[in-house]
Amino acid sequence: MTNVIVLFPKIEEAKSVRNLLVRHGFQVPAVCTTGAQALAQADALGDGILVCGYRYADMMYSELHDCLPPHFEMLLVASKRVWDDCIGNDIVCVSTPIRVQDLLNTLEMMAVQIERRRKRLRQKPKVRSEEDKKTVREAKELLMERNNMSEEEAHRYLQKCSMDGGRNLVETAQMVLSMMNF
Repeated sequence: MTNVIVLFPKIEEAKSVRNLLVRHGFQVPAVCTTGAQALAQADALGDGILVCGYRYADMMYSELHDCLPPHFEMLLVASKRVWDDCIGNDIVCVSTPIRVQDLLNTLEMMAVQIERRRKRLRQKPKVRSEEDKKTVREAKELLMERNNMSEEEAHRYLQKCSMDGGRNLVETAQMVLSMMNF
């Protein structure tokens, strides 16, 4: 589920938007009235969407956007005259006065994009350190030497053991090395 931070200069507006979003199934862990509060919350959450107005007590939306963590997206609620400054800035805009369905549909679209990005990152193969590569290589060499396996057979054996045991390949290689080098 995508985290949503709500930021408006008036707490009543912010709470009103939060209540609307929560009623429609969004997770809103923070309601803020200053840019600094929103940035602190965004840093703590890692990724999500910031729904905000364009001016706060301590900064403007453009300054806030520049300081947001890279995996946080901004949904700016503002008049169309403010939108001109948003072109090319990766800021999604919804016009005021807020139409509930426009806000919800836009948020849903942004949440789907964030979920796709998370899925891609999870599926991306992890980069192993040189030490981890060395451990796997040594385990394969030991299996090849002691069990007369080819490199491919040794690698597949390690993969199968790691999947069966619910461990990663490096942990399995370490286990093989410790068991066979007793």
